[in-house]
Amino acid sequence: METSSTTEYDRLIARHQAMLLRRQLLAPAPSHRDAVSPPGGDAGRRGTGQAGAGHDGHDATGYDGHDGAGYAGYDGAGYDGAGDQRLILRALGLVTPFADLIDHLYAFMFARRPYLRALFPASMEFQQTHLARMFTYLVEHLDRPDELADTLARLGRDHRKLGVRPVHYEAFEEALCEALRHRAGSGWTGELEAAWVRMIRFGVAAMVAGAESALTEPPYWHAVVVGHERRRPDLAVLRVRTGEPYPYRAGQYGTVEHPLLPHTWRQYSMGCAPRPDNEVEFHVRRTGPGGVSAALVERTAVGDRLRLGPPRGSLMPEDDTRDLLLVAGGTGLAPMKAIVEQLAAHRPRGRKVHLFVGARDRADLYDWPALAELGGRKPWLELVPVADDGPAGRRRLAEAVGRGGDWSDHLACVSGPAGLVDEVRTRLVAAGLPPARVHHDPVARR
Repeated sequence: METSSTTEYDRLIARHQAMLLRRQLLAPAPSHRDAVSPPGGDAGRRGTGQAGAGHDGHDATGYDGHDGAGYAGYDGAGYDGAGDQRLILRALGLVTPFADLIDHLYAFMFARRPYLRALFPASMEFQQTHLARMFTYLVEHLDRPDELADTLARLGRDHRKLGVRPVHYEAFEEALCEALRHRAGSGWTGELEAAWVRMIRFGVAAMVAGAESALTEPPYWHAVVVGHERRRPDLAVLRVRTGEPYPYRAGQYGTVEHPLLPHTWRQYSMGCAPRPDNEVEFHVRRTGPGGVSAALVERTAVGDRLRLGPPRGSLMPEDDTRDLLLVAGGTGLAPMKAIVEQLAAHRPRGRKVHLFVGARDRADLYDWPALAELGGRKPWLELVPVADDGPAGRRRLAEAVGRGGDWSDHLACVSGPAGLVDEVRTRLVAAGLPPARVHHDPVARR
């Protein structure tokens, strides 16, 4: 009799592979996998496709829930996300706050399938916070399935670095349903559960499609630390070299895993334009004790090995050639430096750039010499340092930007603490800059 968690895991993986083979044999026409394009493309959205009719032992999603390959075959093109959104919102109070729901979800999942615990970091705090945000994002965007599918396809591509497979999503769905029933108690209904399951399966199908679209690239890149400079007691500039090209663009960010904290990934922007020697620069400020930022600042040396997740983000559109307004606070300077370096090599003729940098004091301008040297050689670049020491400083920076000129014809990129981004964005929009031309990273830096 099979009792070990390892045996159960092997059986699930074998079943997943068998279902993939069966699907290929029974569907000689081009499959969804053949049609998948990179995340954000039309084919990627088709991969999350159409709901079934609910006959022949299947539920209304067209997926029978009994094989790990089911998500890859689930097609939600006709999915009524707005309808499920109304159902879920109507009874959301039964299962919120999400923190309590997620506590029970993970407790049930790890008790039922303990081998899955190895996929997660030792501390689950960040993971639980991230999942709560994802539940909120799913519910809020369910009436915009194309936009939602694009975002989740990119997330699925990124999740390959964690070793996540479709069979793991099956275990997640089972645990979620158990947690929902537990939280809602007697108020729970089959109609509500079906809406939640359809939402989760739609999201998972998009993530699976995103993962399959990226099979030709590594799930992560190995990197060796070749430079580590402590610019302040709480801040370091790291230079790492990857064994193969790391395909990022100036202004993007990537996730970093430190060997002292396995399965714990945190986001940091690249602080340089892509280089032919595969060298990548990160600017890291320690945000607290015991985390990835503390390990990178205090416990990292030349020769250490890190892992980098796929690059993400689109801080600066490649096809927009307007004059640029760049605003940075703290280590938000990193992506701005990368953008300036990129423009120094490939700037369209006549394009001007204004860079405002907020800092608590002169020492906080940790990378100013490199920028000043570049600005001295590039007349199209104007550098403006502004004192920024907390909430009042953020307002001073936003006010300095507002007084700095007429930005209505510019493209703005803002990077730094969330409060700074909000202050500057509000000021620019109030001054007449269309919100669509104020770009910033969609997630907080950690």
